[in-house]
Amino acid sequence: MSQLATIDRRAATWGVLAVVVALAIAVLGSGNLRWFDAALVGYLFGTLFAIFAIVYRYLIWLRRPPTARLNRRGWDAFRRPGQRARNAGALPGLVVTNLLVQSFIRSRSRSRWLAHQLVFWGCILAGLVTFPLVFGLLHFESVGQDGREYRTVVGEVSTFSFDSRSVLGWITFHLLDISAVLVLAGVFIFLSRRLRDPGALATERSNDFLALAGLFAVSVTGLSLTASNIWMEGRFYVFLNTVHALTVILGLMYIPFGKLFHIFQRPANLGVAYYKREGAEGAQQTCTRCGEDFASALQMTDLKEVLPQMGFDYSLAAGGGSYQDTCPMCRRKLVALAQSRAVGGFG
Repeated sequence: MSQLATIDRRAATWGVLAVVVALAIAVLGSGNLRWFDAALVGYLFGTLFAIFAIVYRYLIWLRRPPTARLNRRGWDAFRRPGQRARNAGALPGLVVTNLLVQSFIRSRSRSRWLAHQLVFWGCILAGLVTFPLVFGLLHFESVGQDGREYRTVVGEVSTFSFDSRSVLGWITFHLLDISAVLVLAGVFIFLSRRLRDPGALATERSNDFLALAGLFAVSVTGLSLTASNIWMEGRFYVFLNTVHALTVILGLMYIPFGKLFHIFQRPANLGVAYYKREGAEGAQQTCTRCGEDFASALQMTDLKEVLPQMGFDYSLAAGGGSYQDTCPMCRRKLVALAQSRAVGGFG
């Protein structure tokens, strides 16, 4: 069978459609390419590749049995009759706590939370600047004859003007440098934790440093461009620009296949929050061994239906039922008892 037969045609079609829409935005947003910067064409191709691969992988991920079940349950819980107004009112708070502030990480480790926040907001800032520039949606025009005054133009709409030598001008032209500093600070905190924390070292995998290395390379090469322009009189600028472009393009191509893909998976957690609340308000699953409630009946029903689809069947042959009907504490006790019988007792 050819490799082409393994490609998911539905996901590939949506991926191509997303690329076409992105190209249309670039053409129309830049005034039929009048404001498109040819120096950014490499970034554009990297972005288009990332868009196709992200859409393709996201649709494949969304059809996996566990993800598909959580996705459907999340939407069902959000649209539950009599709860829609309440759920819609809770949505802004969930966006802030789960996506923006990421308070669930702070409860685990303050340093880890700080690192996530620095990298998160650094990347958000970089994306808000980079992608409008790449698609030609944002450009700057000189105003007057002294060369100091600039006007910011979004599409065809002129917004605000600023003096390039003012504080506002410095911030505007150094937004990417600011984002690079934020990302580097977060990367250094992550590296410090991974190299010193025994728990992180115990679970370290070979590719865990790849995302940090990519963020580090993009940030350092970007800052090097500013250093060349300000302190080195433009020396090595062409070389540094080429290296920076290469790191950014490779980084964009890596996003759909590496750890950074969780950026696009994370919003699905909002549906999980509604799903958990609906389960907490409904019937609870009782442990068949100790009689204590340990999870929602909704969750356990879904778990017992999805696990066999993934190749894990915990049904009990003798007397029926499922091993999933036992609470985690009793499972640990059963494992200890089984080990005891296997070695003839611990006493």
